[in-house]
Order: sequence, then C-alpha cells, then structure tokens
Amino acid sequence: MLKNWLEAFRLRTLPLALSCIGMGSFLAAFYGYFSLAVCILSLTTTLFLQILSNLANDYGDSIHGADSVDREGPKRSVQQGSISSKAMFNSIIVFAVLSFVSGILLLHYSVGLGSITFYVFLALGLAAIAAAIAYTNGKRPYGYSGLGDISVFIFFGLLGVCGTYFLHAQSFEPFILLPAASCGLFATGVLNVNNIRDIKSDQLAGKNSIPVRIGVHKAKIYHTTIIITAIVTSIVFLLLTSNYRAVLYLVFCYFLFAKHLSNMNKAESSKEFDPQLKILALSTLLFVILFGISILAL
Repeated sequence: MLKNWLEAFRLRTLPLALSCIGMGSFLAAFYGYFSLAVCILSLTTTLFLQILSNLANDYGDSIHGADSVDREGPKRSVQQGSISSKAMFNSIIVFAVLSFVSGILLLHYSVGLGSITFYVFLALGLAAIAAAIAYTNGKRPYGYSGLGDISVFIFFGLLGVCGTYFLHAQSFEPFILLPAASCGLFATGVLNVNNIRDIKSDQLAGKNSIPVRIGVHKAKIYHTTIIITAIVTSIVFLLLTSNYRAVLYLVFCYFLFAKHLSNMNKAESSKEFDPQLKILALSTLLFVILFGISILAL
C-alpha cells in the first residue's frame, strides 16, 4: 500500500518543488536576507502543493480518459486500480488542507497574520491550490487546453522563486526575475517532456497539450528553446551581478542540459522520452544547488 502511494506522489517530480524554494532562499542569502524557518516552511508547503498536483493529475486524467489502456508512459495509480478513485479523491482533500495549513504557518511566521501582505500571499496560496487541482479536474481543466506550461512557469518560476525571496527579505530585487525565469523554464521543460511522451494517449483523450497542438518535431524545437533560454537568463543574472567565475562553476550543469537536449532530439518512442523527465528534474535541482553555492562562495 505504501509503495502505491509513493508511486502516486511521483517522487521524481519533487526536485522541481525543492528547486524554486532553494533558488529563492539562495538569492535571499546572496542579498543579505535568510531565515531558516522561512526556508523550511516554504519547502514543506511547496512539497505538499506538488504532491497535491500529482494526485489531482492522476485522478483527473483517469476521469477524463488521458490515463487509459492506450497510455504509453508509466501506469497511474487510479488507472491500474492500485488506488481507488474514492481514496485518491480523499487524498486530494488531505493534501489541499495540509498545503493550506502549512502555508498559513509560513505566512504567520514571515509576514504576520492580518497584514496586507498576508492577504496577498494567502490569495496566491489559494490560487496555487486551485491551480494544482484544476489542471486536470473539473468541466474545463486548463491542462487540456494547453495552458499547463504557463501555469508551471508562473508557479514554479516567478511566484515560487520571487515569493520565497520576498518572505525572506520583505522586499523585492528586480534582478531575481532572471533566475526565477530559469527555474520556471526548466520546470516547464519537465512538463513538456511529460507531454511529448504522452502525446498519443493525450490526442485520444482530447488533451490538447502544446505537443499535441504542434506535433513532436516542433515540440522538440520548443523544448530546446525553453532550456537554452533558461541557461541564458541564469548567465545574464551572474554577469549583471558580477559573478563572472560562477559561470564556470555551472559548466557541468550546462553540459548536462546539453546532453539532455541531444537525447531529447534523438528520442522517438515514449520509452526513450520517459527517462529524460527524471534527468531534467534532477539536473534542475543540481543546477540550483551549484548556482546557490557559487553566488555565495565567490
């Protein structure tokens, strides 16, 4: 039973949640602001949100038919019957509550209850919970309209990184939009790998992801553009903040991303695309860690 739930949590996607919080926290430390409590509570809240999104995706795709016998990617929990629809629905409620409670604790500690900032972040948190659930659920799930990429870029990039930074610093630094964009683009790339892998089953289910709309060949070009832009925005930040040597620290990560792009462009089948999802997610986390170390050590 525990194994079934761990599979439903999709642990290989969790590095993305760690990446955006880690980037926001590293940037806060770089500019002279850091709170361990804010970092831990931010990580907890985001992990709950990521698991919520994965569970809701499993449930929603099974209801709408994207997870069917025609699916070529990894089998999902509700689809194969290892977890019932009712149990999955109940788990969605549990993690929505956990995300909300953890978020309230985070805001209470960082900005205090009742302030204008508190209500702004509360609204953003509720929007994040709603976005996690509505991706594949409801009468008009936005993931079926090809809007998932925009949502991931915003929540795992701009809001995730900049929001974390603000909770540390109680202020905003425009330059952090660049590494925030990098995180958002890498996370969007992970979703794109997932959607390219599932293109056939998504077509049959009427899930009009970007790869379904533009085809595999153009989706690969789109993917290459995403990853290269993410690399460029990170380098621009380092140059603008005079962290020239930090670029050298990240050469290994840039090599990993280049290797990933090469493998993506060579891949033809779902079995070849699937490992690239985990590789890109872990490469993103490694990139954030080395990025943080480089800007703090130099």
